[in-house]
Amino acid sequence: MLAYEEFKKKALGRPEVKAEYDRLADEFAVLDEFLKARAAAGVTQEELAKRMGTTQSAIARLESGKGKHSPTLATLQKYARALGKELSISFR
Repeated sequence: MLAYEEFKKKALGRPEVKAEYDRLADEFAVLDEFLKARAAAGVTQEELAKRMGTTQSAIARLESGKGKHSPTLATLQKYARALGKELSISFR
C-alpha cells in the first residue's frame, strides 16, 4: 500500500484529479479551519454539539463538508461562539 503522500502525488499527476482538487481548495481550507479551531480548544465533537444544542452527528457532517447544504452564517457564528472564538470572514 502506498503511503498517503505517495498516493496523493500519484493522484495529482492525473490532470482530471488535479483540476478537481484545485477546484475544492477553498472548501478544504474552510473545513481545515473548523478542525484546527476545535482541536485548539481541546473540545470533542460531542462536547461542541452540547454547547451548540445539536448532535455529534450534525457536527461531524459540518466538519466533513458532506452535508446536503452549506452551513448558514448563524451556524458558523454558533460554532465559533461555542469554541470561545469570534467568526471572521474576509475576501482576499
